[in-house]
Amino acid sequence: MSLMHKFLGAAAAVALSAGAALAEPALIFDLGGKFDKSFNEAAFGGATRWAEETGGTFREIELQSEAQREQALRRFAEAGANPIVMTGFAFGNVLSEVAPDYPDTKFAIIDMVVDQPNVRSVVFNEHEGSYLVGMMAAQASKSGTVGFIGGMDIPLIRKFACGYVQGVKAVNPDATVIQNMTGTTPAAWNDPVKGSELTKAQIAQGADVVYAAAGGTGVGVLQTAADENILSVGVDSNQNHLHSGKVLTSMMKRVDNAVYEAMTAGVDLETGFNVMGVANGGIDYAMDEHNASLVSADMKAKVDMAKDAIASGELAVHDYMSDNTCPVE
Repeated sequence: MSLMHKFLGAAAAVALSAGAALAEPALIFDLGGKFDKSFNEAAFGGATRWAEETGGTFREIELQSEAQREQALRRFAEAGANPIVMTGFAFGNVLSEVAPDYPDTKFAIIDMVVDQPNVRSVVFNEHEGSYLVGMMAAQASKSGTVGFIGGMDIPLIRKFACGYVQGVKAVNPDATVIQNMTGTTPAAWNDPVKGSELTKAQIAQGADVVYAAAGGTGVGVLQTAADENILSVGVDSNQNHLHSGKVLTSMMKRVDNAVYEAMTAGVDLETGFNVMGVANGGIDYAMDEHNASLVSADMKAKVDMAKDAIASGELAVHDYMSDNTCPVE
């Protein structure tokens, strides 16, 4: 009997190890690549942190075209990956079709809401963080003119822009905010040359601080701002180090935390609607040794006061996506 127990115990252990292997999480990056120094790279950072802390491994894929979205989702699901995490609103329609076909697989999508019982939809209050860096930009500006360069012209990026303008105007109601979008297709996320051109055009109009919310395109914005000796504001990841002493701050969208939490939960991932904002640490602005000399104690105090007010609900920043309008321009 003891031999049988040992045999059954070994068989159970094999089954559990096989199950663990099947439950390996997967991460699908949006177009622009995992080393975009911004959105995708933040996601990769969260997955890497999970792997380092747990000793686990995850599967990943960098998409090369729109056509690969459904293919990647189905291949990971068929292979037993669980949960499957994807970065970007553009997975929304495909996930809506794929998720019902794999009811035992948990999915997590960032920046889009998909109403399926096995999906966690993670959205961020980007307008709150953009408000904070807008305040910072207005305080740092000497010309009274600042800029915003978005990636693909979609409501989500207009949400960034609107929050930014609100923050700028809260400090200086007479400030001018120049706004440009890079394009209307997904290629707008990975066009640093166009980002550079738009930055130069905004500088020519007097902008001395430029905020980029454009994925890999923003790398060109930050580089040109540094070359032209004006300040920039990074996005998603902490980009202060990319041009030390030239990046005023970065709007931190903690995509890394969203991915880390999903992988940590594993097959027990709670599905449904999940909002990450200033109040729960999902949104912040970056301070470190690279921008400390650019931000005075008074500047930081004003921004932190607004941050506390947003967290408590005392200050409500208008969300462009709530009605597709912005109260300030």
